[in-house]
Amino acid sequence: MNKKLMASMLIIFFAIFSLNAFASSSAAEPINTETKEYESKSLGQLLKSFYETTGIYAFTNPRDTVMTAEAHAEDARPMTTFEQTWGRLIMFIVCLTLFYLAIAKGFEPLLLMPIAFGGILANIPLAGIGGETGMLGIIYNMGIANGFFPLLIFMGVGAMTDFTPLLANPKSAILGGAAQFGIFGSLVGAVAIGFDLQSASAISIIGGADGPTSIFIANRLAPELLGAIAVAAYSYMALVPVIQPPIMRALTTEAERKIKMPKLRKVNKLENLMLPIVILFLAILFLPESTPLIGAFALGNFFKQSGAVERLSDTMQNSLINIVTIFLGLGVGSKLAADKFLVVDTLGIMIIGLLAFSAGTAAGVIMAKIMNKFASEENKINPLIGAAGVSAVPMAARVVSKVGQEYDKSNVLLMHAMGPNVAGVIGSAVAAGVLLSIF
Repeated sequence: MNKKLMASMLIIFFAIFSLNAFASSSAAEPINTETKEYESKSLGQLLKSFYETTGIYAFTNPRDTVMTAEAHAEDARPMTTFEQTWGRLIMFIVCLTLFYLAIAKGFEPLLLMPIAFGGILANIPLAGIGGETGMLGIIYNMGIANGFFPLLIFMGVGAMTDFTPLLANPKSAILGGAAQFGIFGSLVGAVAIGFDLQSASAISIIGGADGPTSIFIANRLAPELLGAIAVAAYSYMALVPVIQPPIMRALTTEAERKIKMPKLRKVNKLENLMLPIVILFLAILFLPESTPLIGAFALGNFFKQSGAVERLSDTMQNSLINIVTIFLGLGVGSKLAADKFLVVDTLGIMIIGLLAFSAGTAAGVIMAKIMNKFASEENKINPLIGAAGVSAVPMAARVVSKVGQEYDKSNVLLMHAMGPNVAGVIGSAVAAGVLLSIF
């Protein structure tokens, strides 16, 4: 009993000593002054604190200390009052318009939907979603700023591409080459309005309506313009059904639009298998700078044509390209933030890009009309397929087919248009290689 009593007394003594020590330390150093201050706030003060964290307050009370949501911290600057208020509202309207075009009009929803949603997220005040550590900033740095996503997209596009129309009618490659006029024409125009040669080269690729190539070359030549170039390139890729038809109709007669082209010849499987390898080796020999893009494209196409790795080819055509498209669209959409988009440089790039894309479309149509001057009556080319020479594949080819059937429902131009369309993809990559090699 004595031992138990002694043990109990020791335990009680230790507990009392611990409580005294804790009380002394608490008195000397208050450990939770912030909590006491918070608890002392009135209900009105708490409601005011909550209100100051809402989007309503951010829109109606712009501050000088709010920084732009740049993907790179060194580019950050204070946002203007206009950017914090009306600028964000304008961009919300722009993004909702893109939703309308994607859902109601069916204008490339796979591109416009993630871009527009990314634009809305980027313009949310206070959340910092487009910042360096925000979701959109992470996506942008993960695959757009380093040019990785464009290569994966090219791999998937290669796996989905069929070279049969081009091999069956090799002269359609001339139309794909002619459509690249928009690239070099816009290069001259960009220099004329004050851009340096490297920046102008990066901007000019928009003329080919090739988003992945535009991102790739901008990352190498003008990284400070990468966001604006990416937005412009993908916007015009998605708006092909709006931009191209008026140009096509303006440059052709109704009789030309009704021209029926002869049936394409049957292409041997070996031809399809060898073409991506031949294209790759030509790039290696003459334009090594273009081999990242052409190599990724050739890889995807070679896997498809071999028939030996159907699982890998199917993954490139579906799962891989779908996942990358989501990330790439959100990353591009991050550049629709008001502080990035509503600036002079971005708007200038959008205008140059529109003119370049229009010039490329027109050049393809005009080249087809010129080729008809030297063709026999049974080998005439429908000039509409020249518009497919831009590398927006297969969007431009589908637009050509749709316009052609408006004038003759029995005139199926889709496969004929795929020839210059595929040639345009290769042509834009070659043009990018040329510009990289020079500048």
